[in-house]
Formats: sequence, C-alpha cells, structure tokens
Amino acid sequence: MVLSGKTMGTYYNIKIRTKIKNNMLNKKVQEELELINQQMSVFDNSSELSLINQNIQNEWQPLSPEMSEVMKKAYDVYLKSNGSFDPTVGKLVDLWGFGAGTPKNKPSEEEIKKVLAYTGFNKVKFKDNFTRLKKTQPDIYINLSAIAKGYGVQRIAEMLSEIGYKDFVVEIGGEVVARGRRDELTDGWNVAVSKPTAEGVETAFVVTLKNSAVATSGDYRNFFIIDNKRYSHTISPKTGYPSRHNIASATVFHKNCTLADAYATALMEMGENKALEFANQNGLSVILFIRDTNDNIKTLISNEAEKLIEAQQ
Repeated sequence: MVLSGKTMGTYYNIKIRTKIKNNMLNKKVQEELELINQQMSVFDNSSELSLINQNIQNEWQPLSPEMSEVMKKAYDVYLKSNGSFDPTVGKLVDLWGFGAGTPKNKPSEEEIKKVLAYTGFNKVKFKDNFTRLKKTQPDIYINLSAIAKGYGVQRIAEMLSEIGYKDFVVEIGGEVVARGRRDELTDGWNVAVSKPTAEGVETAFVVTLKNSAVATSGDYRNFFIIDNKRYSHTISPKTGYPSRHNIASATVFHKNCTLADAYATALMEMGENKALEFANQNGLSVILFIRDTNDNIKTLISNEAEKLIEAQQ
C-alpha cells in the first residue's frame, strides 16, 4: 500500500507492506499531520506555537501533549549541543529572509544585536515535566521547523505501529523512519544518502534502514549570495549570522526521527571538526559532506556511521 500527499510545505510518502487495503488510512494520516501543523506551524497565525510567540505576558502557558514532547526533546538537544540547536533562532531566521514570507536580506549589525538580546532557549522556562512554558522576555520567538518535520515522521510511524502495521517506511521531505521488512528477502528498507554537488545532488550511499530513522540538514537548497558570499538558512544562535562553516550537509541516523532532525541542524552550526568530535563523543551515526573553497566535496563519517556502512557490505 502506498500513501502520499502534501504537508509542512513539502510531501509525505508512505509505503506499507500489507495485503490488507485500508481506504481510510490516508485520511487518518492527513488528519494527524494537520494536527501537528496546527500546533507547530509558524505560518499559521492561529497555531499553538504562534499563540505562544504572540503572548507578551510573563505567565505560564499550558502545552499540548505533542508540543510538550517536542519541547522536551528540543531542550535536551539544546543542552547537549551547547546551544548549537536553538529553537529561539526564529526571529534571526526571519531577519535574514529565511522565514515566513520575508525577502532574503543581509541585515545590519545593529539589527542582529537587537534580536540576539532575546535569542536563547535558556530564556524559555518549563515546569511540570515540560507541560507548561513561560517566556522570560515577550519578544522571544520560537521556530520548530528544524525538529517538527522529524516529529511528524516519528508520530506517523508510531501511529502505524499502534494500528498494527509492522513493515513500512514513512518519509516527509527527506526525513525517514523505517520499520520491519521491505520484502521477504530484505530485512529493512533501502534509503539513499544524497551528496551535494555543483549540479545538485547524487547518491553517495545506500543504507538498509532497520527499525531506525534518518534526517538530513543542508545548506544547498536554501541560501542566497551577496557580494560573492554565500549565506545559508542555518543561522547561528550565538553570532546571529548564517553559519560560515563548510558543512554542506549533515545526515544523522538515530532510533528517533525527532532527535535525528534536531541533531542534524546542530551539527550544521558546529562546523566539521567540532561536529565530528561531538558525533563520536555522543555515539551518533553521522555522515558529513564538507565543501572546500573550490566547491569540491569531501566526506566525513563518524565511528558509528562507519559501522553502519560496513554492515551493508
């Protein structure tokens, strides 16, 4: 059974190994994804996240179970990555023109400093096991685009498992969760890892994903060039500028797609040496594609990812 449709500004694709036809399943998937979008979209002014961003009162706000789970995982990656992953980077993303409908633009240093004053996930407080949130500054603006898509994939996979499906693959805009077997001969599902090139992308590795997830973050799809300088959509929450490191893309394999999505963004901000060290220290399975000054691409592979690739041979 194959299901597909639009969500989160991209497309979802689901393949299920089953002999039973379920004509209502795609509707159920769409309803679940629409719920997530209604909670976490910054493009919908009435979403749960938008209402949090619009609230200028210094008061505790209740969170839905889904928002609570995402915030908890986001804060965990924020702490572990020493702030390289930071959802409060939202206003900086908008300032550089990578947000909701804003033109791509190089802001002034004064504008950047102003927004940095209310950037930092440590300025958001949580209590009661992340079921309540309070902004310590009214201008704090949270953007979950670097984790919500991974959560959407993870949630749909969990929903399919709850229904009783065992063999399936779920993909939203390149983020993937695979469970069970593709067929009688294949234990897992084949997933391509794309390598950025001057012409676009090409397949660098094909990995059999077994009850696991994979997410990728890259600078090769969303960027602009001013005065021969490349500015990517990955904004550093520490400097306020697009990350000037030379990682073209970071692919993370993990049991949980929500975490894989967040870690991929964190690695993009770190730079190649720090990112590879962080991956190895935390036992993360990571493939990094590095762009040099001549636009040539080299590959860095963490220790866990080397094991994963070797297992395919």
